[in-house]
Amino acid sequence: MQKFSLLDLSPIPEGQTAADALSNTVSLAQAAEAAGYHRFWLAEHHNMPGIASAATSVVIGHVAGATSSMRVGAGGIMLPNHAPLVIAEQFGTLATLYPARIDLGLGRAPGTDMATSRALRRHMAPEDSFPQDVQELIHYLGDTPADAPVRAIPGVGTHVPVWILGSSLYGAQLAAHLGLPYAFASHFAPDMLAEALAIYRASFQPSAHLEKPYAMMAAGVCAADTDDEADYLRSSQYLAFARLRTGKPGKLPAPTHDLASQIPGAVMAGVKHALSVSATGSAATVKQRLSGLIDTYQPDEIMVTGMIHDSAARVRSFQIAAEALTDLRVA
Repeated sequence: MQKFSLLDLSPIPEGQTAADALSNTVSLAQAAEAAGYHRFWLAEHHNMPGIASAATSVVIGHVAGATSSMRVGAGGIMLPNHAPLVIAEQFGTLATLYPARIDLGLGRAPGTDMATSRALRRHMAPEDSFPQDVQELIHYLGDTPADAPVRAIPGVGTHVPVWILGSSLYGAQLAAHLGLPYAFASHFAPDMLAEALAIYRASFQPSAHLEKPYAMMAAGVCAADTDDEADYLRSSQYLAFARLRTGKPGKLPAPTHDLASQIPGAVMAGVKHALSVSATGSAATVKQRLSGLIDTYQPDEIMVTGMIHDSAARVRSFQIAAEALTDLRVA
């Protein structure tokens, strides 16, 4: 593992507003930059009462403007929701405003429910055009000839780094075929992590973008002064994920000492499995768990994420994680 980074969904805690969440995101990004995180990504979700990063490119610009050196980007933009030219213009503009600091991770999922997908896209194409859309987008960000009928301005010549994101084998195969960096969403979809990384590495084709495979894995983190405190703080995310899975999404719940009374056993088992690629506990516990994940999967980069109701506790959690990851980094 050479680098470590941070994924933020800009969670909206119970008792707070979207404005509070976006302010918390800026504070977290500034703390992450000071702690040594390489990049800070935000994700596109829509119609989610507990997530404030729907207009992802706008939030990326806000965070980039509030920081100075850390890379900022999308983890990711759900490309089926958008015309490739629009995303090229948005990220071309970001790259023009913040040179050499912007990343563009692309996902194939809608990032929402079907009704919201229809509202976003206006019409639903029956075919899967994701591979073609990715290549069209990369074309717009490249050295498009001056006489090309369509150009992204700003965008042309910015060469914003494009990543393929995935939680199955499809993204691994596409990233390998196109010679692009690959990020696996193991923080909520752990089952195919090992196989996806193996396929990506084995079938990678060098390209103008990348000479050899570069794989990132994601892991949940909830760190505190003690294991017990971290378990308590982590309960907010368990509750939020359980409610989402049972069709009751909402703001990020306050933590509780009594999860068993709020989440049925079968649901809790599924939630814990989905969020199992994670590290929860004191500094020593988190370091041990992250070390094990890195040894097992050998990522080039690890991206940590986590939702904690209290903003100060969330900042502290990622600071503790950064200290552990700094020690685990291999030059």
